Order: sequence, then C-alpha cells, then structure tokens
Amino acid sequence: MDQRYDPQTIEPKWQQVWEKTRAFCADADASREKYYLLEMFPYPSGRIHIGHVRNYTIGDVVARYKRMCGYNVLHPMGWDAFGMPAENAAIANKTHPAQWTWENIAAMRKQLKRLGLSYDWERELATCDPKYYKWEQWLFIRMYEKGMVYRKESLVNWCETCSTVLANEQVENGECWRCGRPVKQKKLWGWFFKITDYADDLLEHCEKLPGWPEKVLTMQKNWIGKSTGAQIRFPVSGTHEVIHVFTTRPDTIYGATYMVLAPEHPLVRTLSRDTGQQETVDAFVDRMAAESRTDRMLETKEKEGVFLGAWCTNPVTGTQIPVYTANFALMEYGTGAVMSVPAHDQRDYEFAKKYGIDIIVVIKPEDLSVEETAATQAYTGDGVMVNSGPFDGMHNRKAYEDLIAYFEKNGLGKRSISYRIRDWGISRQRYWGAPVPMIHCDTCGIVPVKDTDLPVVLPENVDLLEGGGSPLSSHEAFVNVACPQCGAAARRETDTMDTFVESSWYFERYCSPHCDTAMFDKKEVAYWMPVDQYIGGVEHAVMHLLYSRYFTRVLKDMGLVDFKEPFTRLLTQGMVCKETQHCPEHGFLYPEEAGARGESVFCKKCGQPVEVGRVEKMSKSKKNIIDPNELVARYGADTVRLFCLFAAPPERDLEWSEQGVEGGFRFLNRIWRLASAWMVRFRQTRAFTNAPDHLDENLRPLYIKTHQTIKKVTDDIEARFHFNTAISAVMELVNAMYQAETRDISPETADDQTAAVMRGAMETALMLLAPVVPHFTEELWAAMGYEPGSLANQSWPAWRTDALSADTRLIVVQVNGKLRGKFEIDADADDEALKTRALEDENVARFIEDRPVKKVITVKHKLVNIVV
Repeated sequence: MDQRYDPQTIEPKWQQVWEKTRAFCADADASREKYYLLEMFPYPSGRIHIGHVRNYTIGDVVARYKRMCGYNVLHPMGWDAFGMPAENAAIANKTHPAQWTWENIAAMRKQLKRLGLSYDWERELATCDPKYYKWEQWLFIRMYEKGMVYRKESLVNWCETCSTVLANEQVENGECWRCGRPVKQKKLWGWFFKITDYADDLLEHCEKLPGWPEKVLTMQKNWIGKSTGAQIRFPVSGTHEVIHVFTTRPDTIYGATYMVLAPEHPLVRTLSRDTGQQETVDAFVDRMAAESRTDRMLETKEKEGVFLGAWCTNPVTGTQIPVYTANFALMEYGTGAVMSVPAHDQRDYEFAKKYGIDIIVVIKPEDLSVEETAATQAYTGDGVMVNSGPFDGMHNRKAYEDLIAYFEKNGLGKRSISYRIRDWGISRQRYWGAPVPMIHCDTCGIVPVKDTDLPVVLPENVDLLEGGGSPLSSHEAFVNVACPQCGAAARRETDTMDTFVESSWYFERYCSPHCDTAMFDKKEVAYWMPVDQYIGGVEHAVMHLLYSRYFTRVLKDMGLVDFKEPFTRLLTQGMVCKETQHCPEHGFLYPEEAGARGESVFCKKCGQPVEVGRVEKMSKSKKNIIDPNELVARYGADTVRLFCLFAAPPERDLEWSEQGVEGGFRFLNRIWRLASAWMVRFRQTRAFTNAPDHLDENLRPLYIKTHQTIKKVTDDIEARFHFNTAISAVMELVNAMYQAETRDISPETADDQTAAVMRGAMETALMLLAPVVPHFTEELWAAMGYEPGSLANQSWPAWRTDALSADTRLIVVQVNGKLRGKFEIDADADDEALKTRALEDENVARFIEDRPVKKVITVKHKLVNIVV
C-alpha cells in the first residue's frame, strides 16, 4: 500500500467500484428484513451546501450501518424539481426553468456522488418529469371524484412578489415563506384539498409516533389546533341573519356585551349597509386587507375596530348588543365571530374600555366582591357564577356543561369542536409546476381530463413573464381544448399545483420509480414502506411532514396502501453554523476574504479591521458559508464526512471549525501510518478471536479494548445516532494500538499472537469506521488482503461478552489456611465482592460444611482466607 494517504486517488476509485458492482442497488426480497432510510430530497439549486453534506452523511452512515447489520437497505435519492426559485432564476438568467433545473440536477448529482453516498441511483426521480407528475394528476382526479378536492372562491394569502397564492402553512409571521415579503389577502378561485377531513385522525396519531421528536409533534398538534366548546346562535336584530359563534367559554355567555366579526366575515359589509356606517366600515375592511394577519394577532397590537351600525341579541339575556368588526378577529379561527366578554377576557376588556362598552362580571372568585372583580383588568380564573340567571351560585366549571345542555334544549346552540387547520389551498398561479388536470366547459362545467390523456404536459414553448405570473393562460395550444364530455370548445385549467403536492408521495414512488401502469407497484410499496428512518429539517414540521401524513391517509382510503403513517422514525438534524465577519467598508465577508493578523482579523480588500460576529446559521446573505467542493478538493470527502459527524450530535447545531476539519484529517493519517507500518505482518496472520484468557497478560488490555469499542459504537448508533461519541471511542482504540507499540510491541519484533491481536484491533477499527469514512476503510481493508470492495457489505462486528470486562485477577481461596478454590474477578472488585464470590464457590462450600464462619480475611488481587 502507498505510504501516503491520498484521498484524491482512492475516493474516485472506490466510487467507480461501487457503481460498477451496483453495491447499493436494492431489490425487494421477502426473505430479508428491510430497512428504508430516506433523507428529504433536495431542491436542485445547482450547488450543494454544507448543510446538505451533513444531512446526507448522517443518512448515509445509518444506511451503511444497517446494511452491515444484515438489513436489505433502500436508500434512494431524487429531486424536488418544481417551484418558484427555478422559475425566478430562469427569468433572471433568460433561460428556461426546465433547462435550468436539469443542468442543476446534473451538477448536484455529480457533487453527491463525489461524497461517496450509498444511494441506489437506479431509483433516481425528478418531480418535474411528466412520468412522475402524471400520477399526481391521476390521483387528483380520483380525489375530485370522491369529493376530496374542490374549487371555490375565497380570500387567500397572496404574495405580490411571487405572484401566487400561499397556503396558511406557507405564511410565516405574516410573510411569504419563500421570499420573506409581506403577504396580503386576495379573493381568488382556487383548488383545495380537504385535509380538514383528517384533522382528528392526524391529531390522534400524533400520540402514536414514538419515533418522532416531541417538538415536531407539538408543532403539528398546535397547527391542527383542536378546541372544544359550543357554537351559539346570535340573531341579528331586525333581520333574518344569524351570527354563529364558536366559544370555548360558554360559561361566560351572560357577560357577552358586544359582538366582533372578522373584517373578512361575509356579514360585515351586509350588516353595515344603509346604517350610516357603511363608508367607515368599508374603509376599515380595505385597510385590514392590506395588513398581515400575524401582525393583527400580536397581543401588543393595539385593538381597534368600528361599529357596524347593527345589533344582535344575546340569546340567554335577550339584551341587544352592538356588532363591531375589529382587527383582532380572524376569519380562519372558529366562525370568524367573537362573543366578547370583557369582564373575563383581557383583549375584550381593553376593547370595551376603549369604546365605552358595558363590562358585566359573571364569574367571581370567592374572596372578592362583584364590584372588586374585573375592576382594573379582566378576571380569567374560575369562581362562582353571578349575573347569570338560573346559573347563579354555581361553580363555573359545573355550569359549563349545564349551559351547553341548556343551549341544545332551547335551540340556542350546540356542543361543538373547532380546528385551527384549514383545507389545503393547492392552486398556484405560476408556471413551473404540475398542471391541474381539469377543463372548464360552458356546458358541462368542470370536467376532469380523461385518464388516457394524462399526463397534461407542461408546455415548454412559453415566454416567461417578468416579475412572475403564469404564461399558461395565454398559451392557446395549451388552454384551448375540447371538452372531454361533450366535445365542445373548452378551456384548460391554468393553475399549477403547489410543489408540496409532489413531495407528499415521492417516498412511495421510490419503491418502484419505473412503474408505468400506476403511481407505484403496490407489492413493492407493501414491502418497503413505511420509511423506517426519515431525516430532514424541523422547518418542515407543519408543511411537508403534515402534508405527507395527510396524503398517505388519502392513499389508504383509495386502497393503494395499507398504512397511515409514512415515516416510522424521524430525525430532525441541527443546523450548520459559523461566525460572521463584517467589514465597515465591504459589509459581510466570505471566509476567504478575511485574514488573520495576530489575534485580530482584517479585510483583505481594504485592510481595515473586521468585526467577528456571533455564530449563526450559515447563509448566503451573511456570507458565513463554506464551499463543500473546496473542502473535498483539499481534504477528501471522508474527512469532510468525519468532521460533520464528529463535531456534534446530529440533532444539535454544528459549529463550523477549520481546526476540527484539520483534526479529522490528522486522525485518518494516523490510522494510515499505523496500518502501513503493520501491513506486512497483518498479511501474514489472522485476527485473534478466542477468549481473552488465552492471551498473554500484556495483550489482554488491547483485546478487551477492541471488544469494548465494538459495544460502545454499536450502542451509540443504535440508541441515539450519536456518531460523535462512537468516533471518539474508535479514536481511543487507535490510541490503545499506539500505546501497545510503546510497550516494545513493534511490527518487526512482534510474535504471531501479538500480530493477531493488532490485526483484530485494526480490522475492528476499519469496520466500525466503514459507514463514516467508506473510501478510506475500503482501501485499507483491501490492503489487508480482503476482496476489494467487500467492506461495504461486511457483517457488522460482534463483541465477546467475556472480553468486555476490564482487567481481571485470579483469586485463590483458602479455608483455615488450606487452598480450596480459585476464581477470576475484576481487578477493581472490592473486599465485599471477593468475600461474596468466595463463599459462593461450590468447592469452598464443601469444605466449610455446616460450620459457622468466624472470620473472612481478604488480600486485594490475591486471596480470600475463610476461618471456620
């Protein structure tokens, strides 16, 4: 073997071997236990970043480890290829999104292969491929036929910058999740998936996913937002209209002194008409439409509203109460109407004080009078009902149920459940997406495309519009079609689907990516699914992960799969972080644009001192990024993989460290030098595998250390995926091998038993490191005489239980001064352990007989003398 470790030579060599031998291609095999390992597939931006490297390396280690443990492993890769970034980049670069996307895929595929990731590339897919989205369109039509998808006009989240609609889940703090610009409300026709039909089931199964992080489950539960209470009818005075209110506090209804409707509520403009308030109300509603809903929800936001000029009736008191519209009421919560009880809700209290509305206490604590309660702020606790008619004197918790019964008995309302989650709006008014497979006919209405006409292919001969927007509506060859039902001239739907639709079922497609007769081969899916371990970012908790759970339920109800949950275990990896560097003249600097001058840092462009900022997530805008290509070119892929795994546990953030990368490279070189020095002897012997008591005393510690390391690494991977501590254990083993050399054990002077123990330790280190640094270990494995390329499928090493104990001592046992027995025990065993073990010895017991033990004398590491 070469004396020098050269990753640029050995890494491409083994990558070619793996590809040529189809080392990681998987086939369903009912006789073998499967393991489906999947990382969230990437968007083809053109270049992988260090976060990708960390994420995919974590997955690769698990896949390789499970393969060595004997599992039939599926580890595929593909591309989440539709979406606005490709479209925007194509517009900016005056190219076509398809060309931009496929070129990026080719570039990123090359980068991922250079990292030595064990993907089954024969299963590669891209969601922009008509062979893929054909089946998405097919499912859309099946869902439409079953009433699981519908079209309606509604107020939607509209991003002006992206020129498209956003689902509620895609609005973060009132801003577009993609571009970060403020989101407005706009009325549009669009298509919706009825995800709310599955709200209860999605919520219930949050309790049945023990392999998921609790924070993700909590986020999903909160997003689904199930509340129990009552829906109460408030008749509008002088009209036939009724305002329906959902409340979780029916026990406070006697204190409801005004009503608030969300500005988007359909009754707002209706009730204000001809009241003298119409103009004021219209202006307020228009102003609210331009504000983000998140801002309106802030507790610190000043409460404001306008009177509609209308009144409704409190159904239990018969009192006429004013109807307002206010900024804090949101249409997507409950019914969009708020029964306002200022004495017992602080927000309502502040609004009532501001507009001079009555405040009536209906629950008071036992230690306060009615007048004292809610004197300066709302009282939100429990207590005794007052001013509540027949419920006076009752505890409000008891009255809660009685009031709901009263509503139902008198037709005033009913028990009800409300959810925060809304149906998933999947229409997008952009070009680069899967076309919605529907046709609008003046005679027949909305008609699905015939299955035989699928896929509805996205035309590529379009002129993209500056600033976004879809060119499909002006593409006559695409839009003008014959109605599938009557044959008359009709228009094709020009909305495309939200790209999250594509990512909601790709994991099932991976099971049979070349199937051309269905979405997937049901037998293949039955074997491979669900995914055993899914890996990705926590930012997908309420979008991709929730949509995927929903979509799998749809597939189950269609009879296409027999499970509800697509992912058995979920790992959300931490971010990769690095300090920022800021020059007063040139702003943020890339790492290579700053230099060190003693303990200070300076800008290489202007020489001025650079301010080193806090460690934060790597981002292009802050320029605190590292190019994985440069690292691989300098250190090799294995060193980069090693650092990503060693620097932090996978679920925690990783702080980037150039010194850490250097340290990883030095560690590999250390092993290389040791292996090189011993390689001639290794080739002349076989690893020692017997019980440790067959070894000379000076060799036993290394042998025990070897087996302790196997157990430690296995436990760390199996239980917690804590690769950092696993790698640290192998480092200790390598140190132990070097320490053995310092005890006058050298390749030249070692006897056969010594060489066998050293070979066993080296083989173990290579097998344990094989998932982490696969090229490096394959090279040394082959050098030791094994079949080239065989380490990837080598069985994971097992530890000997009798070789786990630390150093032991042989203890002799005397009875009244005469030798009567011997036993081995840990060298650290205390006097009590020695005494117990001696008295348990059968031969010793035979000499003691029934005589009482007068005294037990112990001499550490040597003997136990029993006096009877």
